[in-house]
Amino acid sequence: MKIKLLSTLVLLSSQISFSQTIKGKIVFNNYAISKVDIINASTKDISISDANGYFSIDAKMNDTLVFIAKNYDIKKIIVNPLITNDKNLIIELTLKAEELKEVVITKIPSIKLNSGSKYAVDKLDEYGLEKSAYTPKVIGVNMGTIENGIDFIRIGGMITGLFKKEKETVKKEKPIIPFKDLARTSCDQNYFFETLKLKPDEIELFLEFCDVDSNSKNIATSNNILVTMDFLFKKNLEFKKLHTPE
Repeated sequence: MKIKLLSTLVLLSSQISFSQTIKGKIVFNNYAISKVDIINASTKDISISDANGYFSIDAKMNDTLVFIAKNYDIKKIIVNPLITNDKNLIIELTLKAEELKEVVITKIPSIKLNSGSKYAVDKLDEYGLEKSAYTPKVIGVNMGTIENGIDFIRIGGMITGLFKKEKETVKKEKPIIPFKDLARTSCDQNYFFETLKLKPDEIELFLEFCDVDSNSKNIATSNNILVTMDFLFKKNLEFKKLHTPE
Protein backbone atom coordinates (compact mmCIF):
# COMPACT_ATOMS: atom_id res chain seq x y z
CA MET A 1 0.00 0.00 0.00
CA LYS A 2 2.83 2.39 0.89
CA ILE A 3 4.63 1.56 -2.36
CA LYS A 4 1.48 2.29 -4.40
CA LEU A 5 0.98 5.60 -2.61
CA LEU A 6 4.61 6.56 -3.15
CA SER A 7 4.33 5.75 -6.85
CA THR A 8 1.27 7.97 -7.15
CA LEU A 9 3.05 10.88 -5.45
CA VAL A 10 6.06 10.47 -7.73
CA LEU A 11 3.78 10.47 -10.79
CA LEU A 12 1.99 13.63 -9.67
CA SER A 13 5.21 15.45 -8.88
CA SER A 14 6.62 14.53 -12.28
CA GLN A 15 3.55 15.94 -13.99
CA ILE A 16 3.93 19.23 -12.12
CA SER A 17 7.69 19.55 -12.68
CA PHE A 18 8.05 18.48 -16.32
CA SER A 19 6.55 19.95 -19.46
CA GLN A 20 3.88 18.07 -21.35
CA THR A 21 2.46 18.54 -24.82
CA ILE A 22 -0.98 20.12 -24.63
CA LYS A 23 -3.10 19.26 -27.65
CA GLY A 24 -6.54 20.50 -28.60
CA LYS A 25 -8.78 22.24 -31.11
CA ILE A 26 -9.79 25.92 -31.31
CA VAL A 27 -13.34 26.66 -32.45
CA PHE A 28 -16.08 29.28 -32.60
CA ASN A 29 -19.66 28.00 -32.77
CA ASN A 30 -18.27 24.54 -33.67
CA TYR A 31 -16.29 26.00 -36.60
CA ALA A 32 -12.52 25.49 -36.56
CA ILE A 33 -10.32 28.60 -36.34
CA SER A 34 -6.97 28.51 -38.12
CA LYS A 35 -3.87 30.66 -37.64
CA VAL A 36 -4.51 31.28 -33.95
CA ASP A 37 -1.37 32.21 -32.00
CA ILE A 38 -0.96 30.17 -28.82
CA ILE A 39 1.56 31.68 -26.41
CA ASN A 40 2.86 30.08 -23.24
CA ALA A 41 3.18 33.23 -21.12
CA SER A 42 5.34 31.37 -18.60
CA THR A 43 7.97 29.99 -21.01
CA LYS A 44 7.45 32.41 -23.94
CA ASP A 45 6.93 29.47 -26.33
CA ILE A 46 4.57 30.07 -29.25
CA SER A 47 2.53 27.85 -31.55
CA ILE A 48 -0.07 28.33 -34.33
CA SER A 49 -3.23 26.35 -35.00
CA ASP A 50 -3.48 24.55 -38.36
CA ALA A 51 -6.18 24.79 -41.04
CA ASN A 52 -8.45 22.50 -39.01
CA GLY A 53 -8.00 24.44 -35.77
CA TYR A 54 -5.72 21.86 -34.11
CA PHE A 55 -2.72 22.94 -32.04
CA SER A 56 -0.06 21.57 -29.73
CA ILE A 57 2.28 23.34 -27.31
CA ASP A 58 4.56 22.31 -24.47
CA ALA A 59 3.54 23.41 -20.97
CA LYS A 60 3.65 22.33 -17.36
CA MET A 61 1.23 22.69 -14.50
CA ASN A 62 0.12 26.27 -13.68
CA ASP A 63 1.54 27.68 -16.92
CA THR A 64 -0.66 30.31 -18.57
CA LEU A 65 -1.65 29.74 -22.20
CA VAL A 66 -2.86 32.76 -24.19
CA PHE A 67 -4.87 32.37 -27.41
CA ILE A 68 -4.77 35.35 -29.79
CA ALA A 69 -6.71 35.58 -33.06
CA LYS A 70 -7.81 38.50 -35.20
CA ASN A 71 -11.48 39.50 -34.69
CA TYR A 72 -11.71 37.35 -31.52
CA ASP A 73 -11.32 38.18 -27.83
CA ILE A 74 -8.10 37.06 -26.16
CA LYS A 75 -8.54 33.88 -24.10
CA LYS A 76 -6.33 32.73 -21.21
CA ILE A 77 -6.28 29.34 -19.53
CA ILE A 78 -4.22 27.93 -16.65
CA VAL A 79 -2.80 24.46 -17.23
CA ASN A 80 -4.24 21.95 -14.75
CA PRO A 81 -4.72 18.15 -14.57
CA LEU A 82 -8.12 18.36 -16.29
CA ILE A 83 -6.50 20.02 -19.31
CA THR A 84 -3.48 17.72 -19.52
CA ASN A 85 -5.66 14.59 -19.27
CA ASP A 86 -8.31 15.79 -21.73
CA LYS A 87 -7.78 13.91 -25.01
CA ASN A 88 -10.43 16.02 -26.79
CA LEU A 89 -9.58 19.48 -25.48
CA ILE A 90 -11.73 22.19 -27.09
CA ILE A 91 -10.88 25.89 -26.78
CA GLU A 92 -13.90 28.08 -27.55
CA LEU A 93 -13.14 31.68 -28.64
CA THR A 94 -15.58 34.59 -28.54
CA LEU A 95 -16.11 36.97 -31.44
CA LYS A 96 -15.29 40.57 -30.63
CA ALA A 97 -18.30 42.83 -30.17
CA GLU A 98 -18.61 45.68 -32.65
CA GLU A 99 -17.40 48.89 -31.03
CA LEU A 100 -19.62 51.97 -31.51
CA LYS A 101 -18.01 55.37 -31.63
CA GLU A 102 -18.94 57.57 -28.67
CA VAL A 103 -21.02 60.65 -29.39
CA VAL A 104 -20.39 63.65 -27.13
CA ILE A 105 -22.91 66.52 -27.03
CA THR A 106 -20.99 69.80 -26.80
CA LYS A 107 -23.77 72.38 -27.06
CA ILE A 108 -27.43 72.61 -26.14
CA PRO A 109 -29.48 74.12 -28.99
CA SER A 110 -30.87 77.59 -28.26
CA ILE A 111 -34.54 78.06 -27.31
CA LYS A 112 -36.22 81.32 -28.29
CA LEU A 113 -39.60 82.77 -27.50
CA ASN A 114 -41.39 83.95 -30.62
CA SER A 115 -44.85 84.72 -31.83
CA GLY A 116 -45.54 81.02 -32.21
CA SER A 117 -44.92 80.22 -28.51
CA LYS A 118 -48.34 81.50 -27.46
CA TYR A 119 -48.69 78.92 -24.69
CA ALA A 120 -45.53 80.17 -22.91
CA VAL A 121 -46.60 83.82 -23.15
CA ASP A 122 -50.12 83.06 -21.87
CA LYS A 123 -48.69 81.26 -18.84
CA LEU A 124 -46.45 84.21 -18.03
CA ASP A 125 -49.42 86.60 -18.29
CA GLU A 126 -51.51 84.34 -16.07
CA TYR A 127 -48.76 84.25 -13.45
CA GLY A 128 -48.44 88.04 -13.56
CA LEU A 129 -52.15 88.54 -12.95
CA GLU A 130 -52.16 86.12 -10.02
CA LYS A 131 -49.16 87.81 -8.46
CA SER A 132 -50.66 91.30 -8.73
CA ALA A 133 -53.97 90.10 -7.26
CA TYR A 134 -52.29 88.93 -4.05
CA THR A 135 -49.75 91.79 -3.75
CA PRO A 136 -50.71 94.52 -1.25
CA LYS A 137 -51.33 97.86 -2.97
CA VAL A 138 -50.18 101.19 -1.53
CA ILE A 139 -52.78 103.84 -2.32
CA GLY A 140 -51.44 107.11 -3.72
CA VAL A 141 -47.96 105.81 -4.40
CA ASN A 142 -46.73 104.83 -7.90
CA MET A 143 -44.97 101.42 -7.55
CA GLY A 144 -43.78 101.46 -11.16
CA THR A 145 -46.12 98.67 -12.21
CA ILE A 146 -49.18 98.46 -14.47
CA GLU A 147 -52.43 97.34 -12.86
CA ASN A 148 -53.21 93.78 -13.91
CA GLY A 149 -50.14 93.96 -16.15
CA ILE A 150 -47.36 91.50 -17.02
CA ASP A 151 -44.29 91.06 -14.83
CA PHE A 152 -41.70 92.22 -17.38
CA ILE A 153 -38.84 91.72 -14.95
CA ARG A 154 -39.65 88.03 -14.67
CA ILE A 155 -40.02 87.70 -18.45
CA GLY A 156 -36.69 89.43 -18.96
CA GLY A 157 -35.04 87.08 -16.47
CA MET A 158 -36.49 84.02 -18.21
CA ILE A 159 -35.34 85.22 -21.65
CA THR A 160 -31.85 85.92 -20.27
CA GLY A 161 -31.80 82.41 -18.81
CA LEU A 162 -32.69 80.95 -22.18
CA PHE A 163 -29.74 82.71 -23.84
CA LYS A 164 -27.42 81.48 -21.08
CA LYS A 165 -28.40 77.88 -21.81
CA GLU A 166 -27.02 78.31 -25.31
CA LYS A 167 -23.54 78.63 -23.84
CA GLU A 168 -23.82 75.60 -21.57
CA THR A 169 -21.98 72.41 -22.45
CA VAL A 170 -22.51 68.88 -21.29
CA LYS A 171 -19.58 67.88 -19.11
CA LYS A 172 -18.40 64.32 -19.62
CA GLU A 173 -15.56 62.47 -18.04
CA LYS A 174 -12.76 61.92 -20.52
CA PRO A 175 -12.85 58.27 -21.60
CA ILE A 176 -9.77 56.07 -21.34
CA ILE A 177 -8.49 55.23 -24.82
CA PRO A 178 -7.96 51.46 -25.38
CA PHE A 179 -4.24 50.67 -25.51
CA LYS A 180 -4.28 49.43 -29.13
CA ASP A 181 -6.02 52.61 -30.31
CA LEU A 182 -3.57 54.72 -28.30
CA ALA A 183 -0.61 52.91 -29.90
CA ARG A 184 -1.98 53.43 -33.42
CA THR A 185 -2.65 57.14 -32.90
CA SER A 186 0.61 57.83 -31.04
CA CYS A 187 2.90 56.11 -33.55
CA ASP A 188 2.82 56.35 -37.32
CA GLN A 189 3.45 53.43 -39.69
CA ASN A 190 7.15 54.30 -40.03
CA TYR A 191 7.67 53.66 -36.32
CA PHE A 192 6.30 50.12 -36.64
CA PHE A 193 8.09 49.41 -39.93
CA GLU A 194 11.46 51.16 -39.53
CA THR A 195 12.03 51.42 -35.77
CA LEU A 196 10.39 48.19 -34.58
CA LYS A 197 11.16 46.32 -37.85
CA LEU A 198 7.69 44.76 -37.98
CA LYS A 199 6.06 43.39 -41.10
CA PRO A 200 2.58 44.69 -42.05
CA ASP A 201 0.93 41.39 -41.11
CA GLU A 202 2.71 41.35 -37.71
CA ILE A 203 1.46 44.70 -36.40
CA GLU A 204 -2.00 43.51 -35.28
CA LEU A 205 -0.54 40.42 -33.59
CA PHE A 206 2.14 42.57 -31.91
CA LEU A 207 -0.48 44.97 -30.50
CA GLU A 208 -2.51 42.01 -29.19
CA PHE A 209 0.68 40.70 -27.57
CA CYS A 210 1.25 44.07 -25.88
CA ASP A 211 -2.38 44.30 -24.78
CA VAL A 212 -2.00 41.03 -22.83
CA ASP A 213 0.55 42.72 -20.59
CA SER A 214 -1.23 44.22 -17.56
CA ASN A 215 1.03 47.30 -17.78
CA SER A 216 -0.72 48.28 -21.03
CA LYS A 217 -3.73 49.44 -18.98
CA ASN A 218 -1.51 51.89 -17.03
CA ILE A 219 0.02 53.11 -20.30
CA ALA A 220 -3.44 53.75 -21.74
CA THR A 221 -4.45 55.67 -18.61
CA SER A 222 -1.36 57.92 -18.74
CA ASN A 223 -1.97 58.71 -22.45
CA ASN A 224 1.67 59.81 -22.83
CA ILE A 225 3.24 59.41 -26.29
CA LEU A 226 6.83 58.98 -25.08
CA VAL A 227 5.83 56.43 -22.43
CA THR A 228 3.79 54.54 -25.04
CA MET A 229 6.66 54.42 -27.54
CA ASP A 230 9.10 53.24 -24.86
CA PHE A 231 6.68 50.48 -23.80
CA LEU A 232 6.23 49.34 -27.43
CA PHE A 233 10.00 49.27 -27.94
CA LYS A 234 10.55 47.05 -24.87
CA LYS A 235 7.68 44.70 -25.76
CA ASN A 236 9.04 44.42 -29.30
CA LEU A 237 12.23 42.82 -27.94
CA GLU A 238 10.13 40.12 -26.24
CA PHE A 239 7.97 39.71 -29.34
CA LYS A 240 11.01 39.20 -31.58
CA LYS A 241 12.33 36.47 -29.23
CA LEU A 242 9.06 34.56 -29.54
CA HIS A 243 9.23 34.57 -33.33
CA THR A 244 12.97 33.92 -33.58
CA PRO A 245 13.89 30.20 -33.40
CA GLU A 246 16.69 29.44 -30.97
